[in-house]
Amino acid sequence: MHSEWRCDDCGDVPPFRVAQHISLEIVDSVLRQPAPTVDHMPLWCPWPLPPGWMVTGVGWAGDDRFGARATALACSGPDPLGGGPADVVLIAEQPGVGLGTRFGGIPGIDPGHLVAECLEDPNGHAGPHAKIKAGGHRIPFWSVKSPADRSAYVSEAKGMWLYAVAWPASAGYLLAEQLELHDLSEGVPPELVFGAPSPYLHGRA
Repeated sequence: MHSEWRCDDCGDVPPFRVAQHISLEIVDSVLRQPAPTVDHMPLWCPWPLPPGWMVTGVGWAGDDRFGARATALACSGPDPLGGGPADVVLIAEQPGVGLGTRFGGIPGIDPGHLVAECLEDPNGHAGPHAKIKAGGHRIPFWSVKSPADRSAYVSEAKGMWLYAVAWPASAGYLLAEQLELHDLSEGVPPELVFGAPSPYLHGRA
């Protein structure tokens, strides 16, 4: 008997749980999930939120034996380029989980080979595609190949993979607008604004 879910492509993976609604209490409940291999799992959130944006979902991957190994937070708001609705899911995960690649539509469990391809760009454009501030530190983001309906960016923060997956693809431009990420495990702003659940986090889109 074991608690892992099994993916036909990746093998055993931690089960992913998504809260049906979103509120300060639900965010707190995710932050209270134990993470035995680290002091805590980061839960990244844009803060301050861009104008018109709201937090629209939260989830975590793990089980009762090993605790949380990944977290995901969804935000929704106006597309910075198209003006229509847009969604961004931010994922922090330990190596070998595969949650970020699932949302990004990226093959495999870890994106290291895709980041390596960016660094080895034969055209000489090996620099990061975006830079944002996460936890007070400036970090690079690399745009990796994903399905046409979204854009996926990968980085590393606090010793874990950090993904930003945006729908539609043009919403990835949000990362170029001096976005700053705050780890909610270090404090939840009481002014956080919540909205209707994101269909992307719930897998309905």
